[in-house]
Amino acid sequence: MNSRSIRIGVCLSVFFSLRVALIAAEKPNVVLFLVDDMGWMDCGVYGSKYYQTPNIDRFAQRAMRFTNAYANPLCSPTRASILTGQYSSRHGILTASGHQPPQPAGHNFLPDSASPNRPMISPESKNYLELSAYTLSEALHDNGYRTAHLGKWHLGLTDEYRPDKHGFETTFHCAPDPGPPGNYFSPYGVTPVGKPSAKTKIGNITDGPDGEYIVDRLADEALKFIEASKGQPFFLNLWCYGVHGPWGHRPAYTAEFAKKSDPTGLQGNPIMASMLQSVDECFGRILDELDRQRVTDNTIILFYSDNGGNTHSNVPGTSKTEAAESSRSDAMTEWRRLAGDRPPTNNAPLRDGKGTLYEGGTRVPMMWSWNGRIAPNTTNETIAAHIDIYPTLLELLGISKKPNQIIDGVSLVPVLEGRGQLDRKAFFNFFPFRPNDGGVTVRSGDYKLIRWFGNGVPRELYNLKADIGESKNLADAMPEKVLELDRLIDGYLKDTQALVPQPNPNYKASNRATPSATSNGDIDVTRGLVPKQCIVTPVEGAIRVDADGRQPFLGTVQVKHKGAMTLLMKARSANGGPGKIQWRTADQETFPDTGQVVDFPWPATSEWQEVKVSIPIQGTSGTIRLYLPGASSSVEIQSIQFVADGSAKPIHVWNFSK
Repeated sequence: MNSRSIRIGVCLSVFFSLRVALIAAEKPNVVLFLVDDMGWMDCGVYGSKYYQTPNIDRFAQRAMRFTNAYANPLCSPTRASILTGQYSSRHGILTASGHQPPQPAGHNFLPDSASPNRPMISPESKNYLELSAYTLSEALHDNGYRTAHLGKWHLGLTDEYRPDKHGFETTFHCAPDPGPPGNYFSPYGVTPVGKPSAKTKIGNITDGPDGEYIVDRLADEALKFIEASKGQPFFLNLWCYGVHGPWGHRPAYTAEFAKKSDPTGLQGNPIMASMLQSVDECFGRILDELDRQRVTDNTIILFYSDNGGNTHSNVPGTSKTEAAESSRSDAMTEWRRLAGDRPPTNNAPLRDGKGTLYEGGTRVPMMWSWNGRIAPNTTNETIAAHIDIYPTLLELLGISKKPNQIIDGVSLVPVLEGRGQLDRKAFFNFFPFRPNDGGVTVRSGDYKLIRWFGNGVPRELYNLKADIGESKNLADAMPEKVLELDRLIDGYLKDTQALVPQPNPNYKASNRATPSATSNGDIDVTRGLVPKQCIVTPVEGAIRVDADGRQPFLGTVQVKHKGAMTLLMKARSANGGPGKIQWRTADQETFPDTGQVVDFPWPATSEWQEVKVSIPIQGTSGTIRLYLPGASSSVEIQSIQFVADGSAKPIHVWNFSK
């Protein structure tokens, strides 16, 4: 080799060394792709033999896949924990209530009493993410990042709690959540900011071409943001609307999945498979755009889900669940035609699903990638969770947390980089609502303890390594382990100042022997009426409905009639107060924000009264809600009937006196 060649080689070596140094000095981009209601087993790389997720599966080839990753049982708490790094018991968002009006300042989130039917007083969830929280997006924005939130928010209904108030400079979302903007296909039924109309939702999502699918539109908006961020580090926070209800799907995709079957016999719902394929395509387009922009190597990508897979909605026998009241009859008919008796998904071998503290409700897919820093195509059994995302990204990006900032999570960087284990003794989950008046769990090593808050409900202890399906309760056989983990729970509840259910001083012990109908009840005393935020108890010759929330109502999809009708009811209420009837027609996906409501008074009397309410429905009735007087009310009802205007023949009758 001559001297000229040596000099060229040295120059090239110096050039490439400088190039590597420059790349290392660049701030990496961040993409957080969150799927709604995607279960642990809902993609090929996690074990599904039915769903087709080629883009998610190819991403796993360059990512570290966690098999013990957790979220909260419901979406809003998980989302708030992602943005704060805090447990739900600390930030106060305890359930999926972000679509409800925010509570006023000074609100008491642990009431002094509850309905006499309830042995415990449950805490109330915050309906908003506190503005005082220094969010992940604010931390990145303050360190020179362009920030975008696209998709579902569900952390605040009103302007002051929207994404742009939490550090996102680019937003594409709508309210109220929890589902997509009106429906999955354009026109979405939104009211763009600054353009009031009669449409039903607000936000800055705009309609696309007729028939446009919202999951595809989110991909379009993501690609626009990536393109516009050339030369600047960016944080893309895409919270996908799929695969949440009302389960809008592409018929062509669904038809193809309907021809298939799951060889395991567990999954096999073509509607859910269709929706997952669309989510997979959305994710794939983002991956491809990062490649096209040549920024993949300098982009941290996180794929995650907000809670376990939905195993309870739109299935036979769910007339006593939220699904029966909230789903339109024609949507239910389509579901039954295409999916038969199958729920949205099946989380086996995990137990149960969304909304529960069992593994099927909280264990989720989580994958991280960053070329050169995170080992590709690897699997890790470390316990990881929503609270860890914030501190992990801060460390990867070299950003320090604020002084005195409370972050409950721990950085996953030692695990991601293969240089150590996490300094965490236990991970906790908190869901203080029914069944069993809610509970708290602790996962420490292979063991998981569930403490239920209901009086007299026994502890549940499982060895998840030996019994991933939580089928064998070891609490009686291992009292010392129960005591050890119970102490960890005590410390967690104290440290996070958790609002724990308390004994109800108004509880009437005699009610323990009285069968009641709730949304989870075993005895359908309501005969198809769905109680929401209320408890229904049979009494002599009637039912008693006790409020158990801020807006108690009975809902039904059993009243089918085209045109105006009249409600006739025999009822009594000691306190009385304002009531209302609200409806949506069979062709409406959601209840409109205004209109389609009739107010009426519940008479305050101990005597039975005839209540008559005219309902001027235009079109065919879909879902009807009968609201109680208020959050502390109680009424007794002997009968309810709906009669068509101009006819003496009832449309539907409930007679509780028999």
